[in-house]
Amino acid sequence: MINLLPFKNEPFTDFTDERNAQAMQQALENVEAQLGRDYPLIIGGQRVESGMLHTSVNPSKFTQVIGRVHHATREHADQAIAAAWKAFATWQHVPAEQRANYLHKACALMRRRKNEFNAWLVLEVGKSWAEAEADTAEAIDFMEFYARQAVRYAEPQPLTTTPLPFETNELKYIPLGVGIVIPPWNFPLAILAGMAAAAVATGNTVILKPSDDSPVIAAKFMELMEEVSLPPGVMNFLPGDGPTVGEYMVEHPKTRFISFTGSMAVGLRINELAAKPREGQIWIKRVVAEMGGKDTIVVDETADLDEAAAGIVASAFGYSGQKCSACSRAVIVESVYDQVIEKVRERASKLSVGPAKDFGNFTGPVSSQRSYEKVNKYIEIGKTEGRVVLGGGRHELADEGWFVPPTVIADVAPKARLAQEEIFGPVLAIVKAKDVDDALSIANNTIYGLTGAFYSSDRERIERAKRDFHVGNLYINRKCTGALVDVHPFGGFNMSGTDSKAGGRDYLGLFLQAKSIAEKL
Repeated sequence: MINLLPFKNEPFTDFTDERNAQAMQQALENVEAQLGRDYPLIIGGQRVESGMLHTSVNPSKFTQVIGRVHHATREHADQAIAAAWKAFATWQHVPAEQRANYLHKACALMRRRKNEFNAWLVLEVGKSWAEAEADTAEAIDFMEFYARQAVRYAEPQPLTTTPLPFETNELKYIPLGVGIVIPPWNFPLAILAGMAAAAVATGNTVILKPSDDSPVIAAKFMELMEEVSLPPGVMNFLPGDGPTVGEYMVEHPKTRFISFTGSMAVGLRINELAAKPREGQIWIKRVVAEMGGKDTIVVDETADLDEAAAGIVASAFGYSGQKCSACSRAVIVESVYDQVIEKVRERASKLSVGPAKDFGNFTGPVSSQRSYEKVNKYIEIGKTEGRVVLGGGRHELADEGWFVPPTVIADVAPKARLAQEEIFGPVLAIVKAKDVDDALSIANNTIYGLTGAFYSSDRERIERAKRDFHVGNLYINRKCTGALVDVHPFGGFNMSGTDSKAGGRDYLGLFLQAKSIAEKL
């Protein structure tokens, strides 16, 4: 076993340093020279070409092809599940220290090639340099942290200090089996790496089905796993159509668990399909799902209004609002309502939106034509439900990429569609509250419960928000995005998911089952 230092979050690269900026620019050029390649399925370590190619494009320049991935059929899904079970027969018995070492090696390689992975994120999903750096750093964090936690779960577990006489007792955590990992496009490296690493570190084997908006990044992660010599079949790469291949694997009687991050609609569909036992199925499937939110920042009259406005803008418009933790609602008490709106408008109006590869831009495009059309539909709805303070029009680069300007709409009713439905774009609804009681009531009035923030200098109110603001991740006097592994275990309540806490010390327990053993002496 490698002698490890205590876990520490991966530091972010400072791109204002000219040397770092030049290295990142060189990485972008190197990656652009690799665009347009084809990527096969990987089943049991073998490359398989289906002949059905799906094209991934650059959302900043949708005429630029990032790559083409082969799409799987149901027959390929059967083969991948069989390959994963074959690998599980031996992988489940590999000591946790050895499984962890594969992840440590992957982290070492990813650190050395950080800018390369950053560049793929910039080009395939339109992340700014800073957002791409945070994504890659979090991928490293997840793998490093889960590797350590897998070893902890494998250690002797504490039981009562007063055992029965003439009996020995032990508790062991054992893996579940074969699972389907379905990551999102918005954190296509970090969440993908975290979900897959948690499963394999605990002795499970997986089929990785990436989003159609970010399949090449997933293929690059698979290449990394091959470089560290992860045994064939432990992780299988199976891009494919969600309603056809994805649902087939969720329903498959040999699927033991599904780990999913994405929309509420898809998450509920997965939960529904997984709950029904199929012929030959001998277990209740486990679903680990994180399903987004309608996240609120509350500001009262005692808050530092400049800090509050900065937090709202950063949370609402970082990565064009395409984070499940993004602030899509600001609830402001009426005595400072107009002041905060003006401060938000002023800050947001200065944000630069353009091609993600250009370092000077704060944010890039939304991820796809589908997202572009959805966001613009909600902007039109917002024009009927409130007052447009900023944005609301067509971006000058909209004929080249899926660009949407930051949009702020004030005077939105608490139950309006703009204040209730997840948009996943750079659209902020601002709601007026009579007082703090009213503000907290509004903050809790959605079906979601993922993140939220509360800005106040009143200690009594802060303590009340800690108690009554019903979200899985609550932030006081800071933005509601930017969770760090082992610092802010991440996952929400209600329709935001199954209450899992990614990046937390109990997360790996979701991929394990406890076995109690008593032996009479």
